[in-house]
Amino acid sequence: MFLIGADVGGKANFMALAWGSTTNSKPVMFSVAINHRQHTLKGIRNNMTFSINIPSVHMASEADYCGLVSGSNTDKANACNFNVFYGKVTNAPLIEECPINMACKVERIIELPDHALVVGTVEENYLSEECFSEGKPDIGKIAPLVLVTNVRQYHSLGDFIGKAFNIGRQITKGD
Repeated sequence: MFLIGADVGGKANFMALAWGSTTNSKPVMFSVAINHRQHTLKGIRNNMTFSINIPSVHMASEADYCGLVSGSNTDKANACNFNVFYGKVTNAPLIEECPINMACKVERIIELPDHALVVGTVEENYLSEECFSEGKPDIGKIAPLVLVTNVRQYHSLGDFIGKAFNIGRQITKGD
């Protein structure tokens, strides 16, 4: 789950979003699918910037609130008591309470029937210092909020299973 930020009409606005993904590795790009009716999309189109803020499980109520109300008539940042900050990318508001923040410049917007696929280059990353163990990001300390859309439920990430791009090697051993 993500909180996508953009300045709209001179005010920081955030929307809850489930449809987002890393899209490219060099440079790092991220894409988000946003319904054409969303208030945040107006700010993205006007400024050609946006932010990706990953809330922790401790922010479930605030994240849900950002998906329940429209920024066109509510100051969500104020209602949620977010400490908003900006980095080098102007008009890409970031949420201090989120353990991970990324500021993006829009590369392109692909118009789909009911959504706009916004593709942005990640220009800046912020990871809260308390989310590190032994100098590396610790997913347990980050505690990202996960939205399971088909059942409309929030969850936390589960237990460590194994190393990516490694545990599958056991299948080919012995062949």
